[in-house]
Order: sequence, then C-alpha cells, then structure tokens
Amino acid sequence: MSIQNKGAKPTLLIVDDDPLITDTLNFVLSKDFEVFVADSRQQVKSLLTQLDAPPQLALVDLGLPPLPHKPDEGFQLISDLLGYSPGIKILVLSGQNDETNARHARALGAIDFVGKPCEPEQIKSLLFNALLIQDVERTAETAAPAAENLIVGTSFNLDRLRQQITQYANAPFPVLIEGESGSGKELVAASLHKLSSRAGKPYLALNCAAISPTLVEPTLFGYCKGAFTGATSNRAGYFEDASDGTLFLDEIGELPLELQAKLLRVLENGEFQRVGETQSRFSNARVVTATNRDLRQEIKAGRFRADLYHRLSVFGIAVPPLRELGEDKVRLLEHFREFYAGEARVKPFLLDSHARQMWEEYHFPGNVRELRNIVIRLTTKCAGQNVTAEQLETELDTDTAFPSEIPLPNDGKALYDTARKHLQTLANFSLDQTMKQWEKSYVEAALNLTHGNLSQAAKILGINRTTLYSRMQTYTNEV
Repeated sequence: MSIQNKGAKPTLLIVDDDPLITDTLNFVLSKDFEVFVADSRQQVKSLLTQLDAPPQLALVDLGLPPLPHKPDEGFQLISDLLGYSPGIKILVLSGQNDETNARHARALGAIDFVGKPCEPEQIKSLLFNALLIQDVERTAETAAPAAENLIVGTSFNLDRLRQQITQYANAPFPVLIEGESGSGKELVAASLHKLSSRAGKPYLALNCAAISPTLVEPTLFGYCKGAFTGATSNRAGYFEDASDGTLFLDEIGELPLELQAKLLRVLENGEFQRVGETQSRFSNARVVTATNRDLRQEIKAGRFRADLYHRLSVFGIAVPPLRELGEDKVRLLEHFREFYAGEARVKPFLLDSHARQMWEEYHFPGNVRELRNIVIRLTTKCAGQNVTAEQLETELDTDTAFPSEIPLPNDGKALYDTARKHLQTLANFSLDQTMKQWEKSYVEAALNLTHGNLSQAAKILGINRTTLYSRMQTYTNEV
C-alpha cells in the first residue's frame, strides 16, 4: 500500500516527538503543504516506504527517541533523509539550539537551523524560501550544461577525475563511483552519460535507498498485470525504459541481497524478466552505480555479493572529498555565488581577506553540498556585503575534527603518560597484540579513506604498496 499525494501542494515531512508541536505545525502548515508527520527516525523509515515520492521538504527536531536529550538521532536523520533523497531541503527546528549543534546540522546538509520557540509564520517563510532554491536548482539541472562544465574546478584531483570520466565514457562496461556523501557522485554519473555515444539516449536514475525494498524489483524490471496487488496493467521497468541509454543506480549498497543476484544476471547477459512474467527480455543499458559505503566491508559483513561487486567495478572512480581540492574550494564558492546571486537578482557577497583564508582552510565535512548551502545562506543574509571572518565562522562546523586535525600523543611525555595509564588498567597486557591492533586499525582506516585504493592508502601510511599488501595478507591469515 502506498500513500498518494493527490494534491498539488508541495510535500513536507515534520519530525518531532512532541505532539503539541506537530499538531500545531500540521494545522498551520497544512493549508500550504501536504504534511506527513513522524515522531522518530524509525517511524520516518516506515513512512517513507509508503510514499510514492520523497517529500520535497523536511522540518526536523534533533532531540528524538530513544535519545530525546541528545542531538544524535536528529543528526543521523539528516544523513538518512539526504541519502534517501539528495534533493530534499531540510530545515532543523530544535530546542537543542546551541551554536555547535546548528553548525553541525548545516554541515550534514540541513539548509538552515531555527531554535525553538519559533513563530509558525517564520517557519512558513523559510520553507517557501527552500522551495524557491529547489526550483532554481531543478531549472539549472534541466538547462543541461555541457558535460565538461558539470564539474567545476582545476585541481589535480579534478583533472584526474575528468580524465577518468572521458576515458570510461564510451566503454560499454559498468562503472562504480565511490565517494563521500555530498561529494558529487551524481554529477560524475551524468557526465559519463553526456560524454558517451549514448548521450542522445535515455538517462534514468534510481536511488536504491529511496524506494521500498518490495518495490525495487518491479521498478527495475517492470511487471505484468495481476503480478501483485495494485498491478492493474503491464508496465515496463527502468531497464526497458533506459533502452540503449544509461541506467544510474545510486546508493547501490542498499540493494537487497535477494535482488543482487538478479542484477548480476542482467549485467552478465542483459537478460531479465518482468515480475509475474516468464518471458525473457533483454536490455542494452549501460549500468553506472554509486555508493558512499565501503562495499568491501559490506561483502565481509555478508550484506553485498562479492561477484556483483567485481562485475559492477569493472571501472572504478573515486570522487575526492572537497577538503582535498585546494583552490577549488574558492572556485566553487565563486561559481555558486554568481549563480545564486543571479537567480535572486541581488549583488553577490564578498569575503574579506581573513574570511577567505578561513574558507580555504575549512575542511567542509559535508563536501560540495555543504559549501553550496553556505553560499545560499550568505547570499540571502549578506547580499552585496563584505563577509567578515566572524560572520563566516557562524556558518562553519569547526568543531568536527578530521584525522589530520585530531591531536595525537606524538611527543615523548604524552606517549609515556598514555602508556603508563594503559599498563595500570590492563591485567594481561601484550605489547605485540597491542601493536598489531594499532597497526591493523590504521591500515583499515587508510583503506576506508581511500575507498580501497592500495596505492593511495600506502601513501597515507608512509609505506610502499607491497608492504601494505603483505600486512593485509597477514591480517587475513590471522582470521
């Protein structure tokens, strides 16, 4: 059963565990929005499987069950929603409104943060503004810029990324795109299609995390009349509709295990069947997939098939995180600043010298998505102004540490103190075992950061590739 959005109103998801707040907001906002209400992350997951399409907007609290006095559930919900629908605009409305929480919520991808209590009319105004931004972005996407202009930047990492896209574009084989959330994997997939000989053919995209597991198979392969309740006619799936074009499967790590075998079959010989039908059909669609998970770890955990992984990753592209793109942080700032100022018909803001230095040094944990949202907020609040470092700092999640920023006890005294405390608290200490555990953790962390690229991981660790491979074999043998 699915919930139909029969009206023409924009859809809004409200998530709060206080019924007084949800009832009030539902009453006020339902005049302008088609409202859906949930009181927890778990209820949101259940609700989303019943919707025909992801909600356009979300208004979420941070303090949700089972940890209503901490922001963790709310932070995770922001990531869940953006993984489910990258285009959703999230506004955080929370009583846990200290500046640290606000910055982190925005870094994760929330478009803005409002502390409780807040007047409903102000919330409505912010939601309408989010809709305008969504419309602008949709218009920009349909304008279909040239493929070479989809990816903005001139750094070595992006030049290499563009070279890989150009090299793989015309090949008929699958491509697996890996990268952090918000890094631009969708743009890479679109570029692969636009630069290929299939550019004039269909380009279809399906987010595997944004669809109920029970609907994935009929959506991909189609179904015949009477195959299940609600199947009132024959319908083609994405593989048929993509025809000789490109089928992009985002968040492929979310694909249920039972469907992974069927996808593998299509990849091997192009053959599939509609649900409820025995007739074999064939597809010549080129399959491109993307994930922000480490599929190698998913394989070890038994959640992803190794044979499917190897079939999907004939070509692999690792999208670099924004923190590794150097001056491209500024180029992206200029690109989005001009775009959103032009759409809003206002003068673009500028950064003073201290603010610009802060921008260049910031690690952008939310990647390009976070950068774009910061530009949107500054365009709204500071149009035509010189933004100072103090003003910019309120937009940045400076409390989130990355490996290069985490203080480690690297001087003799600190290491001595750590070792002393460790020895005092452990009854059966083993130096060999402790050193092995530390080494294995660093190796796994390096592989995770580089999405399994041995050469890059070895470089991070300061060892050669053969040494890294040898040590990985040791860990495997120990298991």
